[in-house]
Amino acid sequence: MSDQNASEPDKSLLDLVQSERECEQFRAFAWEGSFPDYFEILQRDPLVARNAWQRLYDMIASYGWTDGGPKTQVRRWKLFDDPEGDGRDAVYGLDEPLAKLVQMIRAGACGFGPERRVILLHGPVGSAKSTIARLIKRALELYTRTDAGALYTFSWHVDGEVIPSPMNQDPLLLVPPLARRPVEERLDRGARCEYHITIAGELDPVSRHYYGELMARHDGDWRRVIEHVRVRRLVFSEADRVGVGTFQPKDEKNQDSTELTGDLNYRKIAEYGSDSDPRAFNFDGEFNVANRGILEFVEVLKLDVAFLYDLLGATQEHSIKPRKFAQTDIDEVIIGHTNEPEYKKLQNNDLMEAFRDRTIKIDIPYNLSIADEVKIYRRQFRGSSGSARSIAPHALEMAATWAVLTRLEEPSHPSLTLLQKAQLYNGERVSGFSREHVREMREANHGEGMSGISPRYVQDSIAACMVSDRPVISPLDVLDALEQGLRHHSLLSNEETRKRYAQLFSVAREQYEEIVKREVQLAIASDREAVDRLCSKYIDNVKAHVTREKVLDPGGRQRDPDERLMRSIECKIDIADSRKEDFRHELMNYIAAVHLEGKTFDYRENDRLRLALELKVFEDRRDTIQLTSLVSTVVDPDTQDKIAVIRDRLMREFGYDEVSADEVLQHVASLFSRGEAQAGDEEVAA
Repeated sequence: MSDQNASEPDKSLLDLVQSERECEQFRAFAWEGSFPDYFEILQRDPLVARNAWQRLYDMIASYGWTDGGPKTQVRRWKLFDDPEGDGRDAVYGLDEPLAKLVQMIRAGACGFGPERRVILLHGPVGSAKSTIARLIKRALELYTRTDAGALYTFSWHVDGEVIPSPMNQDPLLLVPPLARRPVEERLDRGARCEYHITIAGELDPVSRHYYGELMARHDGDWRRVIEHVRVRRLVFSEADRVGVGTFQPKDEKNQDSTELTGDLNYRKIAEYGSDSDPRAFNFDGEFNVANRGILEFVEVLKLDVAFLYDLLGATQEHSIKPRKFAQTDIDEVIIGHTNEPEYKKLQNNDLMEAFRDRTIKIDIPYNLSIADEVKIYRRQFRGSSGSARSIAPHALEMAATWAVLTRLEEPSHPSLTLLQKAQLYNGERVSGFSREHVREMREANHGEGMSGISPRYVQDSIAACMVSDRPVISPLDVLDALEQGLRHHSLLSNEETRKRYAQLFSVAREQYEEIVKREVQLAIASDREAVDRLCSKYIDNVKAHVTREKVLDPGGRQRDPDERLMRSIECKIDIADSRKEDFRHELMNYIAAVHLEGKTFDYRENDRLRLALELKVFEDRRDTIQLTSLVSTVVDPDTQDKIAVIRDRLMREFGYDEVSADEVLQHVASLFSRGEAQAGDEEVAA
């Protein structure tokens, strides 16, 4: 029980449910005042008068960003980490396209042109297009509930009747055209931001009707007219169809353009006597309800041509054409998304040239970073820890490795493998390649990530493993499930592509074997004192070799440097015999430079040397531990004790549980046993 609950034991359940803060929040959202009251609000905070693009950009910026650093050199906008949803919809590995999206929104906020375009998110199925749109819509809703994101609309109060603005328009549109310029200038000076505050557009047909009627009644006295206006706070809600709209194509028989622009209210036609009276029209199409906010078009290119004409006017002219009425101004951001086959149809359709010209296409590819792909799967299965089954280390990583490999194009460099290319994209080091090489590869392969295996397929395969009878889901289990499902994959009609994807499983399995062999090696060689002693011995011999001196053995006798020892270590990191002198001199120069700076040399800071020393210790101890005896039926107690120590190290240092650690030891033992058998066969053949 929390301290708060403990200190208030007498509170009823009703008291616990309703808080004073919620009451205050409701009152703030239900605020209502006169038109002069609204002007006072504007004088205090001119940003209240922002248009839809400006408000959307400020909302995104309000979450902040982090610098991508030298690896990507692009900002990562924190909104797409899904802070409001505790990361459930976080988008990983798409920093560059998301930065471009925010850049376009910012340019639209400044009035540089994108505000007259449809933002088109284009990518393969499962590449997070819908997730991106959902994050933006949800965050915009929440932003309008804050002081920074507050906005207002108005209602008419005429002869005892209350008529809300049907499109939730800004009260500033009631300002007469001749008076708008000085009001804009005043607001602009107070806003002090990178964009300009403007009063753009005209009143909707219903408000024009009442405005004209009241102007006639009061003989053109504008001040008397606005006495009939009550301004109120506006809060966006997709569920209530306020400020946020979503439109999804249906079949032609069940859909017409009135879903976008509204339709006649036949019940009121008899009351008002005409179907062209704005009061007899329902301004409840998706364009209407999304006014001042955002409208998402799901699979926008599946729309009928008639709908696309409405879309063109909404983007370029910021207006729509309701039936029986003149062009009606709107203020909203329009985001559509589509997949590759639909976009190819658009490119091949000459009749759609006008639409292509009014879209800003932003490619949303699949992830090309293994680490980011793992985050997607971990997010999906992070709640599975309470299950009777657990996921072994590297299971998600191997699934991600295979998925990323399917999305990459073959490297053009002759000495670079596809796996190494994936490792470079993952920020890992590959000998002979720099960040500049990675940048060049990305620029040369613009289409990478637009095809390949979807994360959904991988998630479904992992889910199938999760309901199996095995207590621990191993990497090999996941790869087997992925391979079996590939034969029936509904989106793979090309047999050549299917074969290529199947061949990549061997690459992923080989990579897994290298990883677990390395972990077992480290577990065997994790005796820190033994590695330290070996390093000290190696450095002493290298120093003596470089300075042409002798080495003192443990008995105090002088002898020549141990060339065999030095080479046994250097060969572990592929130092050729012709390069050994250069390597040893470089190492001694580095140690001298470290000492000149007043520091102590630490071999653990040199990855290559540390790896070589650990592999040497492993090699020296491998025979004494007899790991290959695990695959035999009889294991002596002394060997079992040594293996138990290795198992404990795997659990402590690499995150295995007892079952998965035993499986890894068995697997690595079989690999070593197989390797020894092959070596024996080669000797016999020789």
